Amino acid sequence: MRISRLPAVVCALAVTAALVSARAARLPDVEVTIDEWTTPSTPPYPHDPEFAPDGSVWYTGQRANVVGRLDPATGQFKEIALPTPNSGPHGLVADKDGNIWYTGNGAALIGKIDAKTGQVTEFKMPDPKARDPHTPIIDSHGTVWFTVQGGNFVGKLNPADGKVTLAAASPNSRPYGIKVNSKGIPFFDLFGTNKIGSIDPATMTIAEYPLPDPAARPRRIAIAKDDTVYYTDYGRGFLGHLDPVTKKVEEFASPGGPRSRPYAVDITSDGAVWYCETGDNAKNMLVRFAPDTRRMQTFAIPSGGGTVRHMVVGKNDELWLAESGVGKIARVRWKAIAAD
Repeated sequence: MRISRLPAVVCALAVTAALVSARAARLPDVEVTIDEWTTPSTPPYPHDPEFAPDGSVWYTGQRANVVGRLDPATGQFKEIALPTPNSGPHGLVADKDGNIWYTGNGAALIGKIDAKTGQVTEFKMPDPKARDPHTPIIDSHGTVWFTVQGGNFVGKLNPADGKVTLAAASPNSRPYGIKVNSKGIPFFDLFGTNKIGSIDPATMTIAEYPLPDPAARPRRIAIAKDDTVYYTDYGRGFLGHLDPVTKKVEEFASPGGPRSRPYAVDITSDGAVWYCETGDNAKNMLVRFAPDTRRMQTFAIPSGGGTVRHMVVGKNDELWLAESGVGKIARVRWKAIAAD
């Protein structure tokens, strides 16, 4: 057998090229521009945002009992009064046709707003214990999945017939944020515990993934391209990363420290994880985490934010935030900073 060997200089060049390529592949730092719009709600309390297929941005006006729509191109708002008083609209999500599904956190219902007519249809919970539907998400089949925080349920709604099916979570586990991975499996935070949960779409069986520290309190969740799970540890001031296959958990201390209260979180197409520190209500901070370098950048929110509870990624990787305490919707645009 003949073994060929590359000349040393060729090997050195190959190694150098590989190192340059590796450096080039790293996520660069970014600079951001944040624009804000004041909602017309009275009282102004936008809770969750959603980016719709037509480019509009929707939000729940929790205290005003409305669901609103912002056209970012014109700055024009339209708000829809909900038929049930004190519905307490909390979370919302757009389906592929642009219809908006929201949780009536104060009225034990899921609502649907027809994108074309604005007509509202309500679906009541089948169990009185499911009193407070919290956060919705839609899978690739159009099924609406949602958490019920105080009632300790995870549920699904079949849009075809309106049937709601509930699965009981552990007592006092408080299911909170929810996202669906590429295999159609919903993952969610169990905010009353130090656990992440998932639910089998066919059997409605709930699995739990304990986090290392008993004091961890995961609140919102995001799914990476490899189906690993990022979560904000609101109780301890960490960004966490769970691999559901290996059960491995990594934790990254938030720049604001143990009382920074990480909350809203999402992931842009480059793999960067964005979340908000809300420990200081007067001065929420937007944080960007680069998984490859583990570097964090922080950006002040102009109006303070007044607790950013949820964010979503929209067109062109823009981030949309609902700034509850100051009554605003915010758009975050970012671009990479060229390396020297």
